[in-house]
Amino acid sequence: YVAAVYEHESILSPTPAALVERRSALELMGRNLDIYEQQVLAAARQGAQIIVFPEDGIHGFNFTRSSIYPYLDFVPHSHSGKWNPCREPYLFNDTEVVQRLSCMALKNKIFLVANLGTKQPCERSDPRCPSDGRFQFNTNVALAADGALLATYRKHNLYFEYAFDTPPEPDYAFFDTPFAGKFGMFTCFDILFFEPAVNLIKQYNLKQIVYPTAWMNQLPLLSAVEFQQAFATAFNVNILAANIHHPTLGMTGSGIYTPVKSFIYHNMESYGGKLIVAEIPVITADYKTNLEKETPGRVSEKGKEQSPPSFYAEMMYDNFTFVPVWGEKGELQVCANTLCCYLNYQRAVLTEELYALGVFDGLHTVHGTYYVQACALVKCGGLSFSTCGQEVTDATALIDFQLWANMSTPYIFPLLLTSGVTLDFADHMGWKNNHYFLSKNRTSSGLLTAALYGRWYEKD
Repeated sequence: YVAAVYEHESILSPTPAALVERRSALELMGRNLDIYEQQVLAAARQGAQIIVFPEDGIHGFNFTRSSIYPYLDFVPHSHSGKWNPCREPYLFNDTEVVQRLSCMALKNKIFLVANLGTKQPCERSDPRCPSDGRFQFNTNVALAADGALLATYRKHNLYFEYAFDTPPEPDYAFFDTPFAGKFGMFTCFDILFFEPAVNLIKQYNLKQIVYPTAWMNQLPLLSAVEFQQAFATAFNVNILAANIHHPTLGMTGSGIYTPVKSFIYHNMESYGGKLIVAEIPVITADYKTNLEKETPGRVSEKGKEQSPPSFYAEMMYDNFTFVPVWGEKGELQVCANTLCCYLNYQRAVLTEELYALGVFDGLHTVHGTYYVQACALVKCGGLSFSTCGQEVTDATALIDFQLWANMSTPYIFPLLLTSGVTLDFADHMGWKNNHYFLSKNRTSSGLLTAALYGRWYEKD
């Protein structure tokens, strides 16, 4: 099927904390919706059957609970498929945004997924009802090619979003299409947690995902395109990921991903939006990727040779234990708690670059709390140990490697990032002898990160 995602540089309110009238909120959102309209038309002309827009693309961010109120639409949560906002605009008040989205879908005969702020009045007698008498949700809507509202999803894992409420129960949101079956839906930070993202995929055996996001990149392990691709690979799904484009805030990185191929946009240099349109295969339930073959890997017994010194450095706000990757080839191991990482490597040419193999097994507590088991081969920022774990975007070293670890969780995201924040694909990956492997001969360009990023959800 042909899919489109749009990385949008949103027109933002200069004063998001100021209280405004609904009229001026609609005027600002209308300017973003004008751009959406052009992109939907452009995507439809290229044959796209579905288009996805980013989180916060219509209203922006940095609101307070009260200042976002004029920007919120009312979208009924349970009317899925029974309401067509374009054709029945009179059914509910305050639905101007969802009406416009519905009409774009209808006019261009395309399925459309977008993110907006919504409100839902609640009874003050309900103990969960906020004191102002309403819920405010960060919401995705999915609209059919005839404009009907198919599904809504209210973001569960909020990322310091004080204007919004967490829904009382996780939404398991999906919708059906004639061209690719069911699509699941979740938002941004949700991708790092079991509920509802992983549970949704497993429970309903979903193979296509739509994913609006407003993601701030963090190298070396959580760049948007890097993690989106790893997620598609880990769960054997297609992901249509639309990010916001604000390079000054570190926000870029969208793509259309299959487990074995990706069409991405990552651009920290220039401004303006970007439409990606790609044709990808529908993944059916019995589709197997070539990544599930057993690897011919060997777990060698370490000889008595002198191993390099281990050291500590901070990476992604976590205290990693590292060993330097010296010389043109070798075998290394490094452990933390119960987790041990192993690396066999060979460099094509020795370059003036320091690489290190790092391990972390513990609770990550900055910008969210979640348990990580990570095993990572990274390029350091400079030549001293203290620079390992820094954000690096360029590298020249071509390294053949095999990385493996005795992970305690089945949820492992294989990361492989090359120079210029581009993606590469492993030759082999998978489980063997209770170890998870990732191997690659000759990356397409200099290696930035090769990592096994494990999420041990039960220990969150």
